[in-house]
Amino acid sequence: MRIKNSFVGLLFFISSQIFAQNSKEVLFTIDNKPYYSDEFTRIYKKNLDLVKDDSQKDLNQYLDLFIGYKLKVNKAYKLGLQENQKYQSELSSYRNQLSKNYVNDSKVTSKLIEEAYSRNLKEIRASHILLSMDESIKGTDTLAFYNRALEIKKRIEKGESFEEVAQKESQDPSVRENKGDLGYFTAFRMVYPFESAAYKTPVGKISNPVRTRFGYHIIKVTDIRDNRGEVSVAHIMLMKPQENTAESMAKVKQNIDDIYTKIQQGENFEALAAQFSDDKSTASKGGQLQRFSSGQLSSEEFEKVAFGLKDAGEISKPFQSQFGWHIVKLIEKYPIQSLDQMKNELESKIKRDERSIIITNSLAKKLKSKYTFETNQKEYQNAEKLVNDAVYSQTWEIPAKKEDVSGNIAVVNKTKKIPTSEFITYIHSQQKNKLTTKPIKKLVAELYDSWKEEQLITYYNDNLENEFPEFKYIMDEYRDGLLLFDLMEKEIWDKSKTDTLGLQDFYTQHKDNYKWKKRYDVDILSSTDEKMIAEAKKYLTKGKSLDFIKEKLNKEGKVAIMVKSGLFEEDFDVLKKTPVLQEGINPVTKDGGYFFLVRVNKIKPVENKTLAECKSKVINDYQQFLESTWVDNLKKEFTIQVNNLVFEKVKTELNK
Repeated sequence: MRIKNSFVGLLFFISSQIFAQNSKEVLFTIDNKPYYSDEFTRIYKKNLDLVKDDSQKDLNQYLDLFIGYKLKVNKAYKLGLQENQKYQSELSSYRNQLSKNYVNDSKVTSKLIEEAYSRNLKEIRASHILLSMDESIKGTDTLAFYNRALEIKKRIEKGESFEEVAQKESQDPSVRENKGDLGYFTAFRMVYPFESAAYKTPVGKISNPVRTRFGYHIIKVTDIRDNRGEVSVAHIMLMKPQENTAESMAKVKQNIDDIYTKIQQGENFEALAAQFSDDKSTASKGGQLQRFSSGQLSSEEFEKVAFGLKDAGEISKPFQSQFGWHIVKLIEKYPIQSLDQMKNELESKIKRDERSIIITNSLAKKLKSKYTFETNQKEYQNAEKLVNDAVYSQTWEIPAKKEDVSGNIAVVNKTKKIPTSEFITYIHSQQKNKLTTKPIKKLVAELYDSWKEEQLITYYNDNLENEFPEFKYIMDEYRDGLLLFDLMEKEIWDKSKTDTLGLQDFYTQHKDNYKWKKRYDVDILSSTDEKMIAEAKKYLTKGKSLDFIKEKLNKEGKVAIMVKSGLFEEDFDVLKKTPVLQEGINPVTKDGGYFFLVRVNKIKPVENKTLAECKSKVINDYQQFLESTWVDNLKKEFTIQVNNLVFEKVKTELNK
């Protein structure tokens, strides 16, 4: 969850990743639970260089903030939020993700980085046919799918059209629209086995069936080209109308053509984007998008035009995508970076990718030499006897008598005893993979080896806190951070949204904080030609409609007049630059290279907003109000005792 991760990130801002040990004394207690001076010192030192406000460096205030933080965590535990299944699941998920930073083989990782970089230099275009298959199916049971895939490949090699066969046979839902064509991609855009097969298949050739977690694929590589790197562009977009009628579509097309004509007449692209682009997230920035690479956008047409521009400042003709109409301006192109420049980014991607399994398998081999794994042969033989041929038909059941599996089959690193029942349960769980190895003894030995590797990695993961002190510290901070997020959600955020009476009362007490500025219902006519704006004013004075004016003045493919209508506050772009605004037609004003004519249809005075008109702002303010009084209430709920002698020592040490 993005919001939660951002929130916990803020907690790390008031946390520390400095692990040097300081003297450890009880600094304060909350309901007799001790909190130590070393943690406080560590956190303060970490934040010292980060805070900009000197008042935040005051140790007395900082202690108060620190106690407030711990009070909230205590409140979360008091409410039992740590028992919440969602919390436990997210904490476990984060721990699994964090542990990947400690599960590494540098040699294997380096090879994967070099491979990924080499692939990233090229962009592959490929089509595929997918035969869906459950990920758990293994062994000879995959043979039927594989043989079917081979038959399809042979049909294509004998002359059948790949696209036609894809439409008939592929189980990828998108095949109806794309005929199997996946477009261009580079490393990390596809699952690893698919990517590897695509990069190893020559252009125009078809791969052998490739197994991924989705099933078997037949891949046809249709093109390969140098990676185009990244591109930075600005755009003006007019969205496809919701009505989707011929008339409404034609109107949008006419408007985008008018804007393009104004660009051709020398008008500023960024100014036009600010005035007319429907992409509100970029309009205020002159239409500029974040830079992107091939395959990152959901519109291939947009990417094609953007990368097709050659020189900075070049502007495309209007073109249509599935979202509407665009005009694109090239800002800059960024070629592919060097291996050294991309190394950290590639390593990070590898750890999140299927490639990480290769690293994990390498780790398992190392752990076999790091830890001891002692097998109780008597228990192993007992487990072996319990398995019968029913395992091949997925009908084998765990023995009902607990005494049959009551011992310990193994000991890891002379400390962790593993019950025989866990191995038996593992065998039972593997039945879904349709086991085929025979005889039974060989199957059990095979399963025991894979189970042993899992147990070694599990032991290693379970003991990361002991192996790496910094891992323990990060997990402690994240654990408290998640709890605090859930507590804030329960006590502050949800309450501010659901407490309708409290919200109404807060709004009533502070309603003067929520006012509309003076507002104008206006028609704003703009032009770069002073004569044209004067003509427009004459027509307006005679009572002519805006459509009449545009029809009269926008002639011979030139757009002389653009119009923007609506209800705007007094500080809106053009309005704030107009000296005096009165109802009716106002004098022409000039700003930069533009002349503006404003017709005011109605003036609405300064007035209070209704709760409905400003509800999101009121909710935000109400949240801040609740939070500001929260810690004071917690101080009354819990008993806090500060050891002032220890605190004085801490201050002396930190002030040196």
